[in-house]
Amino acid sequence: MANWTAVCPTAEIDEEDVMRWDHGGRTFAIYHSPDGEFFATDGLCTHEHVHLAGGLVMDYVIECPKHNGQFDYRTGEAMRAPVCVNLRTYPVKVEDGTVMIDLG
Repeated sequence: MANWTAVCPTAEIDEEDVMRWDHGGRTFAIYHSPDGEFFATDGLCTHEHVHLAGGLVMDYVIECPKHNGQFDYRTGEAMRAPVCVNLRTYPVKVEDGTVMIDLG
């Protein structure tokens, strides 16, 4: 069953950027893709548990700020060492100008 939770207005995240969002004792990363879509993953790198929101976003990739491991934020796929464990992803929708994440 879906558990849609409001994150922020869409205008708060620039295109090709990432925002940290803390909720319920967990950290998430919310992304605004170059084609205007929004995505969400766990907010900590699977390698050293560094906050991904401090990383560089290029196209559909988030690069961890600590060791430069990369993930495809659309799928969570680990793409470049030292990361080898995928990120968990979450469904996202936009409703009335607000980014919503399904914490299911």
